[in-house]
Amino acid sequence: MNALKTVLLLGLLSGVLLFGGEAIAGRQGLEWGLVIAIGMNFFSYFFSDKLALMSYSAQPVTPQDNPQVYARLAPLVGNLSQKMGLPMPKLWLVPEDSPNAFATGRDPQHASVACTEGILRLMSDRELEGVLAHELGHVLHRDILISSIAATLATAITFLSRLAFWFGPRGDEEDERGNVWSGLLMMILAPIAAMLIQMAISRTREFSADAASAKYTGSPDELIGALRKLEIGVQQVPMADASPATAHMFILNPFSGGGLARLFSTHPSTEERIARLQAMRGALG
Repeated sequence: MNALKTVLLLGLLSGVLLFGGEAIAGRQGLEWGLVIAIGMNFFSYFFSDKLALMSYSAQPVTPQDNPQVYARLAPLVGNLSQKMGLPMPKLWLVPEDSPNAFATGRDPQHASVACTEGILRLMSDRELEGVLAHELGHVLHRDILISSIAATLATAITFLSRLAFWFGPRGDEEDERGNVWSGLLMMILAPIAAMLIQMAISRTREFSADAASAKYTGSPDELIGALRKLEIGVQQVPMADASPATAHMFILNPFSGGGLARLFSTHPSTEERIARLQAMRGALG
C-alpha cells in the first residue's frame, strides 16, 4: 500500500509540475515542466531526506560528533531497533529549542532519526524512549519515504504557485488579466492542495506509529507522558524555522493553535492520540 502511495505521490508531483509549467509558459513551460518533473522524481526518491535534514540544520550524532547526545540516544535507539528487527538508523540533532522529533529516509536501510535540543532537555529517558519508538514505528511501517516525498511535493506546489503569480506569459491586456487571475488562483489553491496531501498521509499513520511505540516499549504510558509534555512545550516554544511543507514529518505538529489551524492540522489531536493509547493498556497488560 505504501509503495502504491509513493507512486501516486510521484505521479501527482509530475502532474502538478506539468500543469503549472503549461499555465505559466504554454507549450515551452510544459516541456520544461516535464524535464523538471523527471529530475524532481529522481531527487525526491533519493535525496528528499537529506533536504529535510538540511532545512533544519541537523547535525550528525556520533561518538565523534555530539558524543554526549550519542551516549544517551544510541542505547535507546539500538535496543528498540533490535526489538523491531530494524537496522540502526543514523542519528541527528536539530539545534532548535522547541521540543520535537522526526524520522526520514527512503527505506529502513537508509533511515535517519532527528531530535531537537529542546526535546532532549524536556524528556526523561522513558519518555524519550516512547518518542523514539514512535519514530522507529514510522521506519518499520515504511512511512518515511512517503513523508519525505510529500514534503518535497508540498514545497514544489507552494513554490509553483508563487512562480505563477510573478512570472508567466506577457501578451495583450486580456492575456495579462487572465495570467493575473490564474496566478492568484494558484496562490490560494496550491497551499491548500499541499496541506490536504499532507493530511491524507499523516493522520492515520500517526496512530499506527503510536501503537508501535506502546507495543515495543511494553507500555503506552511512556508516549502518553511525552505527548502531554510536547503539547505544552510546542505552544510555549514555537519552532523558529518550521515550514508547513514539512510539518507532517514531526511527532507533533510544530504549528499550534485552534480553529482552522486544528481543522487543517497534519496530525490527529493530542487528546485523541492519548485516548487511543490509554485504551491499549489492557491489551498490553
